[in-house]
Amino acid sequence: MDQVSRGNVVGTGDRPGLRHGAIGLREVLFQSITAMAPGAAIAASIPAGAAYAGGSLPLAVVLALIACLFTAIAIGELARHIPAAGSVATYTAQGLHPGVGFLVGWGYLFVELLVPPLLFLQLGFTVAATLNSQWPSVSADLWWPWVILGSLIVLFAGYRGIRFSARLGTVLGAFEIAVFVILSILFVINAGSHNDLSVFGTSHTPDAYKGFTGIIAGSIYTVLAFSGFEAAAPLAEETVNPKRNIRLAVVGATIGIGIIYIFTTYAIDIAYGPGKFTNFTGAGADSWQGVAKASYGIFWVLVFLAVVNSTIANANAGSNVSTRMAFALGRIRMLPRFLSTIHPRYQSPYLAVLVQWVIGLAVPLILGFKYGPITGFVFDATIIVLVVVGVYIACDLACIGYYLRHRRGDFNPLLHIIVPILGIVAFVPALLAAAGIQVFSFIAPLAAPSSYSGIVVGVWLLIGFGLLGYFASRHPARIAEMSRVHLDEDPVDGDVPVRA
Repeated sequence: MDQVSRGNVVGTGDRPGLRHGAIGLREVLFQSITAMAPGAAIAASIPAGAAYAGGSLPLAVVLALIACLFTAIAIGELARHIPAAGSVATYTAQGLHPGVGFLVGWGYLFVELLVPPLLFLQLGFTVAATLNSQWPSVSADLWWPWVILGSLIVLFAGYRGIRFSARLGTVLGAFEIAVFVILSILFVINAGSHNDLSVFGTSHTPDAYKGFTGIIAGSIYTVLAFSGFEAAAPLAEETVNPKRNIRLAVVGATIGIGIIYIFTTYAIDIAYGPGKFTNFTGAGADSWQGVAKASYGIFWVLVFLAVVNSTIANANAGSNVSTRMAFALGRIRMLPRFLSTIHPRYQSPYLAVLVQWVIGLAVPLILGFKYGPITGFVFDATIIVLVVVGVYIACDLACIGYYLRHRRGDFNPLLHIIVPILGIVAFVPALLAAAGIQVFSFIAPLAAPSSYSGIVVGVWLLIGFGLLGYFASRHPARIAEMSRVHLDEDPVDGDVPVRA
């Protein structure tokens, strides 16, 4: 039966587990913050919405924050009662059905395995292009050495355990936020009388997407900058007072980074000019780096370093999530049990970390050499968004189911019905946009290889259904274990504990 060691680790039977109480609110807060990659999002993801919202992009960011906050609150409401490394898998297992929990965990594991490759590709082409622009003798094709270097940094951090990894994420996250906030303050001060709150209205939308249509379209693409806000949840078993701190981290990161997104988007909008902001992009002269270089000279170097820093921090956060999910599924033998093997000194799931490193290095090299690093990045990102938005919708449904089935005494119609439903409504358009399903005029069809993302996700889910069928017929107790909260001493809601 699963047991909790009151001293250091949470284990199963005679198997050692994750280090209980190793990190606190600060570390898990920055786990969610760095998983959102604020530096990369401010510089690249959010500007993608400028083509639709134009100079009114700050209002689109406000709507995106509200939309994401609905799901963040729903996940926080689940985290306050379910402190488990399985996180979204355990939430949906208890709120919906253990089989659904496995499929959600299977999909979420896929997403998080692909997060480090995504960031390593961005690291590679960002550094290569910047070096080439400054020193043309340095080939822009030398993106792959930086992929290798980034993967080794994340491998080292993950192998050393959650204390080292989470504290690294805190330092990196604080740096990238500081750079963009300071630069934004300078932009606002320099604008003087040109500061204009009309950017929070609809008057600066482009003619092609006039009025609120442009705002909604911009917010759908901007909402993707918030993905990762739930990344604190898989660290619950290693966190002090997880029922409180995970909830605060998930909701706090969403609100805090959302405010920073709004402020920084406003500042660059004013600095660049709301009337021409439709032309703003993520690279070149019409970008954060370009405006910083034109306005403050060498300051662009700090912007460049912040983006590079953001890729490492986000890859590190993604690795933490994927390895804890693999650990949780390996612990109950829904995946190979070696993935739950814990390092005797660092209490890290080091074999899962090594598997993540192999995938994290192989995927970007394969995609980068086959399609080019930028196209490979877009392909990877499309797969991630397609799955993670589905996971968010499942968690909203799980919040409703969990409180109706298991927590009727704590049930609140606003928090546990209305908020999750609003979260679902907010994410359905984003799901359609990620899939390239042209329900709305502003959703563009996906080009190859991104158009293959639905096939890739479908194949992965078919494998998951096959595994679920196998376990249902041969090892049904393992499926029941999807609902198990291993940080608790006793089984919850009638779940059957795994025997070591």
